[in-house]
Amino acid sequence: MTSSQTPIPCTLMRGGTSKGPFFLASDLPADTELRDRILLAIMGSPDIRQIDGIGGADPLTSKVAIVSRSSRPGIQVDYLFAQISIDRPLVDVTPNCGNMLAAVGPFAVESGLVSANTPVTPVTIYMVNTGNIAVAHVHTPDGRVSYEGDACIAGVPGLSAAIRIDFLHTEGSVCGALLPTGQALDKIEGIDVTLIDNGMPVVVMRAADLGKTGHEMPAELDADKEFKIRLEQIRIIAGERMGLGDVSLKVVPKMTLIAPPRGGGSLITRTFIPHKCHAAIGVLGAVTVGTACVLPGSVATGVVSVPDGAVKRLSVEHPTGEFSVELEVTGADGVAPKVTRASLIRTARALFRGEVLIPSAIWDGVTSRVNNETARAITHA
Repeated sequence: MTSSQTPIPCTLMRGGTSKGPFFLASDLPADTELRDRILLAIMGSPDIRQIDGIGGADPLTSKVAIVSRSSRPGIQVDYLFAQISIDRPLVDVTPNCGNMLAAVGPFAVESGLVSANTPVTPVTIYMVNTGNIAVAHVHTPDGRVSYEGDACIAGVPGLSAAIRIDFLHTEGSVCGALLPTGQALDKIEGIDVTLIDNGMPVVVMRAADLGKTGHEMPAELDADKEFKIRLEQIRIIAGERMGLGDVSLKVVPKMTLIAPPRGGGSLITRTFIPHKCHAAIGVLGAVTVGTACVLPGSVATGVVSVPDGAVKRLSVEHPTGEFSVELEVTGADGVAPKVTRASLIRTARALFRGEVLIPSAIWDGVTSRVNNETARAITHA
């Protein structure tokens, strides 16, 4: 019997505080325009409820991971991340997502891309979006993935197996340099900012400079329309200065307000991704903000108390808890420090495996090209 829908194998996974479908690259077409239309249909975009797809109507649950066995020397798997816009027909593969990255290792092992060791399997991952490398240490007692453990991360209920992620050489991953403007402090629209990219392009600002305490909850910040307009004006200018061009239709750079901590951490943050205040903070965003904190002369100077020693652990507070980042820093006296390693703990879990269905008019599962007019009409309806 011929079906009007095309089944595509996928695994829905939680990675850190994000969630989305994971696909083997071999199960999707190589043509990027067609692939993007398929992903929009899968997630149900554009539609603020994503009612006709499996998206969760939130930026944190409108994400996709595409994974394949890597042919690169020393790399086991390639990981392409896609942020699916909820209310626009937009698939953005500019940034990475460190939360979804946490689930790549378990997915790779369970999909047979990587052979399991005992008791831990290190999975070396190439992040296609930015060309960076991470090593995820997956809990595999008895040679198979176990999601059970005693690790707890803010924003996720319960306990799970810890997945330690080591980020290697993430400096300038998107912008080409850690500090795209060549300096730790810039001024945009009268506001001091640090424009920085250590895995994620971020504009770091002192909350007080924008009339905020940094302790506001996301709903309160999102409700302040004048503040949001001003924030977007700064973001547009920052994007140009960071070499990202016109960012009006991009999800980077992220915008992060910082303030002195109130829960015993190193600092408190409020991050926008980019137009809605994050309930937490992204993995690579936390790494980048933490890096800004150890740079002399950045906006964090006087706000954050940085610990001594070559290995610095920073507790980054956010609306739903905290995020600990460990940075290994080198640099002689009088020389700007260089972050050589950033590590953190995340958790992940496979939620279901099966097939997601899309209209066959968008893709029949075999043909690399279909009627573009029909596909666009269905996808954009």
